[in-house]
Order: sequence, then C-alpha cells, then structure tokens
Amino acid sequence: MPILNRIADRSDEIALWRRHLHAHPELQYDTHLTAAFVADRLRAFGVDEVVTGIGRTGVVAVIRGGRGTGQTIGLRADMDALPIEEATGRAWSSTVAGKMHACGHDGHSAMLLGAAQHLAETRNFAGTAVVIFQPAEEGGGGAKAMIDDGLMERFGIDAVYGMHNMPGIPVGSFAIRAGGLLASADTLEVEIEGVGGHAAFPHDCTDTVLAGAAVVQAVQQIVARNVDPLKSAVISITCFNAGFTDNVIPQTARLLGTVRALDPGVRDLLEKRLNEVVPAAAAAYGATARVTYRREYPVTVNHARETAFAAEVAGEVAGAANVDADRPPEMGAEDFSFMLEKRPGAMIFVGNGDSAQLHHPAYDFDDAAIPAGASYWVRLVEKALPAT
Repeated sequence: MPILNRIADRSDEIALWRRHLHAHPELQYDTHLTAAFVADRLRAFGVDEVVTGIGRTGVVAVIRGGRGTGQTIGLRADMDALPIEEATGRAWSSTVAGKMHACGHDGHSAMLLGAAQHLAETRNFAGTAVVIFQPAEEGGGGAKAMIDDGLMERFGIDAVYGMHNMPGIPVGSFAIRAGGLLASADTLEVEIEGVGGHAAFPHDCTDTVLAGAAVVQAVQQIVARNVDPLKSAVISITCFNAGFTDNVIPQTARLLGTVRALDPGVRDLLEKRLNEVVPAAAAAYGATARVTYRREYPVTVNHARETAFAAEVAGEVAGAANVDADRPPEMGAEDFSFMLEKRPGAMIFVGNGDSAQLHHPAYDFDDAAIPAGASYWVRLVEKALPAT
C-alpha cells in the first residue's frame, strides 16, 4: 500500500503544525508550550486518553482500535530543540534567539500527530496504539525519565517503535538495520593538577598544559590499539581549558570529551582503559589526573524481528526498492535506546533529502517527508494489530 490518501490530503495541515513548532523551539525538559500544543490537538482528534507530565513534560495518548482487543504498540516522537542560532531564512524560522529545531524533532512530532489523527478517526486495528511525545532527547535523557515514570507498565506497552529523519536519504525513502544502529554516548571529564608558576621558570613547575596535551594524544591509542579493528569506537577530546595569560604556567587543566561505541562490550573497554591511561599519561609529566566517566545513552540496538517487520511496513509505503534494510550504523546517539532496552522494537530513518546536516544552523525538516512518515506510522499499527 502506498502513501495513504487521507494523509496525503492533510499533509499541508500537518506541515503547518510542523512550522508552528519550528518557530517556537524549546529545549530539553522546558517543552511546556510544545507539550500543550500536542496535547490540545490530541484531545481535538478524539483519542481515548491524553496524559501529560510523564517524564516531567512528556505527553502520551491512547487510541483503542475498533476491531477487537490485542497488543499495545508504542510510537515515539521527540519534541525538543537545540541551543543553536538559526540560519535558514525560512518564513517559519525560530522566533526565539539562540534556539532552533536543528534536528527535525518538529517534523517527528508533526508526523506522529498526523498519524494519531488518522488512527483516532479510522480505528482500523485490533489492540491499542500509544503515541509518545518525549522531551529532552538532546542530552537530557527524556526517554529514561518517561520510563522511570512508569511509561511501559502504566500503558501496557508490548513493543515500541521510533523514527528519525536523516539528511542524505531521498525524501520518501527509509533506512534501517537490525542490531546496533546508533552508538552509545558517554561523557569524559579530566581534571589535571600540577604546580603552577612563572612561565620563565618551568623547572620549578609541573606543567598542566603539557600533561593535558599528553593525555589528548594518549587516549587516541585506546581506539587504535585496544579496540578490535573490526569494531567501531570514538574518543574525541572537545574542550581543553588551562590558564588565562601568557606568562603563567597554570596550576590546573580541564579536558572534556565524548566517548562512542556500537557494542556494549567495547563501551566497557573504553571506560576501563580511559581510567588507566589518563592518570598514567599525566603522571609521566609529574601531574595527577582525576577521571570522571559518565554513562549517558546506551547503544541503540534494534531487535531483529521488529526490524524486519518495520522494513516490511516501510516497503509497503515507499516501495521495497526505496528501503535500505541494512543501513550502515552511525556514531550518533539516541535516547530511544532506553526504550529498546525495556521493550522489543526498532528505530527507522526517514529520508530528509539533500538538506543541511543535523545540528547545523541551516538545517530544516523537509515537509515533503510528511506523507511517507505519517503513513508509515499508520500502516505499522494496522499491520501489527490486524483486525480479528
């Protein structure tokens, strides 16, 4: 079955919702206006139940099928924006300085709203669809907050599915893979202590800049020499703070970085080796180093059966030739991973065409992707919960 006619007919209206959300971005858990907009429309659609405040500002709606009882399928979209100054020049550009929807969460929310409207009207399925609008995907762990608030148990969710747009994939096409799709994302903080003093007398000091530079270089050998070459890992030191003037060797230095892996075992190895290598590298220059390793998002692991099912549904919407069922994994991260740890399911990419990359000031969600994305959600529910 191709794009649903009713979804296609409403795509302009759904795009207006998307553009409204785009013009009014909110960050992490501060998605009060966005959540209210979503909840108001869900109520207007006549869904069976709307619950707000799940995971602080998350919104969940329940839609019961009209063809009998069955399982409960969760569909998740994220709502939050990014702290970026927009540079698209669109008529619907952000009206909030320093904030923009640079990752397409406005499009994700609008597509799921369009699907919820259709499902509430037709109810051509047996079972229950639970639509999940999540805050704080961008670094806040909103998925975990919703889970901690009892999302899965309260709504009896048996399986859960997610969707994210992806620049570079043609509009109207999809991509997915079983297993690790997106990497874990952890943060690394290193605090180096030396002996500060006059830069003209380095022999009386312990130089934290030199020790920090050694740490930056040393951690790269972990990926090069400790990780299986057939597996993927990234350690990126992205911030180096030390000193404040030209003639003083600083007493302290502070490094920040991100650590990524596509395999939970590799993730464990990276944490172990960082705690070994960093203090040793600093000690070689007479300094001490304290490592703080924070586990943030797990690997996004798609379940095999649900991935095959999602690819089949996408093929019905877009045509099998427009579905890449073995998409190479990427080192970006997603907190939908927390939901996939609790229930079987899969995340799929929907094409955003030849747009700017995610998290770029010139990025914008392509409204032409709406019919395919919303139709996928509807058909996933109808096919997963067939009439009895």
